[in-house]
Amino acid sequence: MPLNMTEVAGAQTQGPPASGIVEIADRLRRSSVLIGDRRGGGGGSGVIWETGANKSVIITNAHVVKNRRARVTLRDGRTSEGHVTNFDARRDLAALTLDVGGLPVATIGDSDALRVGELVFAVGNPLGLVGALAVGVVHASGKHWVGADVRLAPGNSGGMLADAEGRVVGINSMIANNLAFAVPSNAVKRFLARDTRPQLGIKIRALPVTQDGSDMLGLLVFEAQRGSAAERSGLMIGDIIVGTRERLFTNSSDLATALEDAAASKLEKLELSLIRGGKKIHWPVTFQINKPEMEAK
Repeated sequence: MPLNMTEVAGAQTQGPPASGIVEIADRLRRSSVLIGDRRGGGGGSGVIWETGANKSVIITNAHVVKNRRARVTLRDGRTSEGHVTNFDARRDLAALTLDVGGLPVATIGDSDALRVGELVFAVGNPLGLVGALAVGVVHASGKHWVGADVRLAPGNSGGMLADAEGRVVGINSMIANNLAFAVPSNAVKRFLARDTRPQLGIKIRALPVTQDGSDMLGLLVFEAQRGSAAERSGLMIGDIIVGTRERLFTNSSDLATALEDAAASKLEKLELSLIRGGKKIHWPVTFQINKPEMEAK
């Protein structure tokens, strides 16, 4: 049930919190975990991102994980050893795998749909307080960060930022200028998709291109592996990839990012914009997403 600031303000002035907030908070807490040790205010937070019959994936911050293993405490008090399977210090993200299945997985939202002024909830374990809830509004939202005026403290790192419908839209990472900053949920999806990112099987070289009077970045295809997705889709040596149908590339890593986005969205086709024979065309490339073990059929 969506909530707005009027409802929250009403709940604050009337004393008891609105039942909708309580229900959402309870649901979010079930998908929140403690990472490390809360004694002395230590430890961090995490989110149950995926679960299967025998394994689950926990997402947290890279700076929360000190080693390749970490103790994870579930909402019901059970503990398990998590093994770090993905780690990116630049994005401040880490994924841990637990040998425990059937956990209450979080509902993951679309961070690109967030709007400034939306109500958000942060759930974590600040200062040793397990499952604490903080409320605020979105101040800024982008591809790399979501900023909100949520009061966080040590121990909130790695915990969830959720929208008014209880969908996780970010992983809380740091505080700056009295704002909490979270890694957007779509960035987390791309982070996890790196292991399933399809390979086109081409070698490329970045070069400047002028087309129809506009300067742009081009990725020249100078080699295609036999039997690769690129060859099967009809990409040719000499093609210059300049983007997707949705946007032009501005960085040589944008093709890899586009493939990560496709994997994160479970797509098996990407429509590339390319220059062939001096003409700009849109060309569909099909591939197979390599499913992770928990999703393999």
